[in-house]
This record gives sequence, structure tokens and C-alpha cells, in this order.
Amino acid sequence: LMVFSSTAVGILKEEKAGNDCILNQTLKEQQTAATQSPQLDSTHNANDTVVLIWSWPFGYQFNLESCGSEFGITGCHLTADRNQLDKAHGVMFHLRDIGGELSYLLTLSRPPLQKWVWMNMESPANSPQLPGADDLFNLTENYRRDSDIWMPYGRLVEASEEDKAFQIPVKDKLVCWIVSNWNNNYKRVSYFNELSKYINIEAYGRHFGKYVNKEDFATIMSSCKFYLSFENSIYKDYITEKLYNPLTSGTVPVVLGPTRENYEEFVPGNSFIHVDDFGSPQELADHLKLLDQNQEMYEQYFTWRKYFTVKGSGFGLEHACRICEHLKRNKNFRVFKNINKWYWG
Repeated sequence: LMVFSSTAVGILKEEKAGNDCILNQTLKEQQTAATQSPQLDSTHNANDTVVLIWSWPFGYQFNLESCGSEFGITGCHLTADRNQLDKAHGVMFHLRDIGGELSYLLTLSRPPLQKWVWMNMESPANSPQLPGADDLFNLTENYRRDSDIWMPYGRLVEASEEDKAFQIPVKDKLVCWIVSNWNNNYKRVSYFNELSKYINIEAYGRHFGKYVNKEDFATIMSSCKFYLSFENSIYKDYITEKLYNPLTSGTVPVVLGPTRENYEEFVPGNSFIHVDDFGSPQELADHLKLLDQNQEMYEQYFTWRKYFTVKGSGFGLEHACRICEHLKRNKNFRVFKNINKWYWG
């Protein structure tokens, strides 16, 4: 599940099915990367920290010169030109794009001070292991809080005066779900099938013959009282845009994922409904119907808006900028041992 955004605050696009993902950088991308990348000799300060993006994550390209304007991180020089490998202080490798290049990476020599960063935002269930690469990387960047560089899918920050003026959008739907990756083996599918027996759910996606484009995504979500924020797999800290999209849109998320306690480490406990709070899908349906009939109870799920607003992560760009930020602050020796055991256990 990835967040695709050209800015620091955008949380738009939910998961891509595995077959739709770009797993390897195309030849065209490799050829154009050098021409699109700022040249070290002509534009960068000698003290800049250089981060090489080994391949565009899922083929998604972004502005290489916006760490300062987007995140206030200065002194960074991002490049996608592999010819600058020897000059880079750090190299960002997106796990899902390494593919057949692993054997090549294992043969590469690198400067002693250069840090290779394993970047991945997918859960272990949807991430390929890298045989023989247990000691290949120096740092990890991931949604897990025990990563070297922690990158959650979103975060709550203090609300501005403008944010505090939030009003609940007009609702004309009770429960909605937008899903692009339908898999009968997923827990969320079986839960949805059972829940839909007891309450009407407006479901969108290829499985339902109702595709939603990016322009309509937020409009549809904001028109629903509740949104099914069901993760495709359940792991600690794996709390994705499935949660942050409805929070941004003024909709109450109904979450299926890690424990309530884990969610409450990211967002207030009264900002969402957890399926585990109910003994069955039928009990959850009854509760949603109750809230539908009681506006005062429903509005309690928005009291957090007086104090906080949602800030999404900028996929790709922010990952590279945060790597730069980390490298500027941490210059000590580091090798990450047994990465496969750490992530897949």
C-alpha cells in the first residue's frame, strides 16, 4: 500500500494490485534519470549531503530539488543518476524495485562511508525477501517504529486556526469502501462479506464494477459517514493511508488491522472505530446504525479536530529527504545485520 503524493500533505492513492506495480526501473527511466537530475558540479554546495535514488519507487518520479520547500530539510542534493554513485553519501533502494538487480548489487564496491538504505512501505506479506542480502544494507526506512528512519504513512500535527474551523461534510451515504486489490483470502474480504449482510455498504473498485479515479476519490469518501479502513494484512505499526484518507476527508474510519492499542499510538482513540470492539460484524453494524440515528454521538468522533490535523507522507520524495536528514545527523558506522530475520521473523 503506498501513498502517492507530490506534496507533503497529500494522501490520495490507495493500494495498487501487485500486477499493476512497476517492479523494475525501465530502460527509458534509467536513460532519462541522468538528464533530469541536478548535476553535482554545477548546482550543489560542497557541503551538501548527496542521496542517490537507485530507482524511482514503483516508477513514480518526483521533484529532486524540493526537500527544502516541502519539508524544511536543507543541504540535500537528491539525484537519480547512477553515474553519481561514488559521490553519494547515501543510496535509497526501494525493496519492491530491486528485483533481478540483487546479484549485481552484491558485486558492487562502495565508498567506506556510504550508507545503503533499505526502503519499504509494504507489509511483510507483500514484500519479497532478498536471499543472500542479510548484510547488504546499512540502514532501514520503514513504517515500523523500530526502523532506523521511521516513516509512518501519516501523522497528526497541531491544528492551525484554519484547521480548527473544520466542519463535518454533508453526508449522503452511510458506509463506504473503495478497494482495488480484491483477494478472497484476505481477512478484510470475509469480514466485509459478513458485515454487508447487516448494513448497506457502498462499495467501489474493479471487483464491484465501479472504478474511482483520483479526482473523485476524496469527494466520495467525504460523502460517507463511515469508511472501511481495512488493511490487506495485519502487522504491528502497519497503519496505512487506509486510516489517514478518511480522517483527512472528514469521515469516521472503521479499522481492521493491528490492535486498538497500536492505533492509539498514532491517533486519538475517539477518532476511529475498531472492529475488535465488537463481538461480531452484526454488532458492529448495529452500532453504526445507532450512530447514524444519533448526531451528537456521531460528532464525538470529530472532537480531536479542535487540536490536530492530518499530515500525510509524500511517497518517494519524503523518503529520500528523510534519508538525507538522517545522514546529516548520524555519521557513525552502521551495518544492519539479518534484515530478513528482522522483517519477516
